[in-house]
Amino acid sequence: MSLQSRPHLFGLVAGLFLAAGLCFAALIVTRAWMRISESQIISVTGSARKDVRSDLAIWDCNFTNEAPSLQEAHAKSKEDLAKVDAFLRTAGQTDFSVLPIAVSEVNRRVKKADGEESQQRAGYSIRQSLKIRSAQVESLPALASAAAGLLAQGVSLSSDNISFIYTKANDAKIEMMAEATKDAFNRAEQIARNGRRSIKELRNARMGVVQINPLYSTATSWEGNNDTSSLEKTITCTVSATFALD
Repeated sequence: MSLQSRPHLFGLVAGLFLAAGLCFAALIVTRAWMRISESQIISVTGSARKDVRSDLAIWDCNFTNEAPSLQEAHAKSKEDLAKVDAFLRTAGQTDFSVLPIAVSEVNRRVKKADGEESQQRAGYSIRQSLKIRSAQVESLPALASAAAGLLAQGVSLSSDNISFIYTKANDAKIEMMAEATKDAFNRAEQIARNGRRSIKELRNARMGVVQINPLYSTATSWEGNNDTSSLEKTITCTVSATFALD
């Protein structure tokens, strides 16, 4: 290698080291800025709670008729439906739906001459279901109890379930999201004040799962609870929020 080319080589090597040093310095500065930036935010969770009373009750009930032939079972079902209809209207209950009937065969075990048993059709069964609704939420449990009087007319009205629903739950969720966000801000502000800082702005907020539980219950689930068994309920909502510090 000639003496003239050595300075050029040294310059090239020095340039590479300088470039590498600048890149390394930039990386250090970037990482330091990221750490500083991360220290300038605070993440908190706010919550809101509201006690509500159901404003709609739904009573699911049914009765069943069996007969040797489908025609007989259907005729008996129509007779019993008329009795149930009269019972409901006499009680002042007019908001109800008669659902489609469910027909099934009735089979019984029959022992053959050789001693073996087999299934043999003995008739048909018709199940008639009804769905009864009322804004007078306390009236349906009383009505379900009074339905025992239909037994005297040969109608066995069975109660499947009485559901209590709060129909304004969606409106409540919007209202409570705002309250939970405000609660998150108050929590963040208190923490920041203790550290001699102040809240600059809201960076992001994410609503958590809404839980609707019986009154005083604190049960939770990943999907969110939606209780329909109790008249009085508690709705809880959470919001995870991140604030920038000033």
